[in-house]
Amino acid sequence: MLFMPGNNPAMLINADVLGADSIILDLEDAVSIDEKDSARILVREALKFLSYKGVETVVRINPLDTEFGIEDLEEMKYLKIDTILLPKADEEEVKLADKLLAGTDKKIMPLIETSIGLERIYETLSASKRVDGVLLGGEDLTCDMGIKRTKEGKEIYYARCRVVAAAKALKISAVDTPFTDTDDYEGLKKDTINAKEIGMTGKAVINPRGIEIVHSIFSPSLDEIEKAKRIMTEYEKAAAKGLGVFSLDGKMVDAPILNRAKKTITTAKVLGLLKEE
Repeated sequence: MLFMPGNNPAMLINADVLGADSIILDLEDAVSIDEKDSARILVREALKFLSYKGVETVVRINPLDTEFGIEDLEEMKYLKIDTILLPKADEEEVKLADKLLAGTDKKIMPLIETSIGLERIYETLSASKRVDGVLLGGEDLTCDMGIKRTKEGKEIYYARCRVVAAAKALKISAVDTPFTDTDDYEGLKKDTINAKEIGMTGKAVINPRGIEIVHSIFSPSLDEIEKAKRIMTEYEKAAAKGLGVFSLDGKMVDAPILNRAKKTITTAKVLGLLKEE
């Protein structure tokens, strides 16, 4: 998911050609207080006349308890977008957003970036059927907790795990916080690997140059795809014999491993790495 400032006309025009799966048109942190209204108008007009193809279109509005948030949502809800990214989300704000979006098919993605939001995350994510994903905001969260944000990310390990656990329980996507050093590509790679290893399903970026790195890490490797295909082939043989579990390369394959293989193959097909057979 690529963050794009809502007050930058050139970036809005080219938003869908940068390779991201999802673009986030930002009306909050990327926009100064005195440009909030003009940014909203610019994004509104862009969405009226531009057609973003092949990408999910998300708008991050301002918090609903500010003077800008309600107007942001009211202006965006009937435009050509998929999702409202709700900053500093809690259960009540999700319910309010759900009410204000009545009559539309728009989704809600809560942004978890406060300590109270983190501790109440399950209630927040389950407050509306419109919620189909969650994004962790590491910078605001560490600020709220009064701790230093580091490249290594040890300080947000608990937060990442909690976000993933809640998302998995509700069967929605869990998107990791951006890595903010835009010149440290090796750091971005390590940070993305850490996020994937604990179960994140995607990552936000603030620079288009990070998209390829994130894609390469979240995409199944050729070895993973081949192993998944072998597991499915052996499963079909075992099923034909009435066996529920079987052995492959000296290791038992049961339901969890089989399900992981199925997900790998599905993802590979979606990404065009494996053709339908």
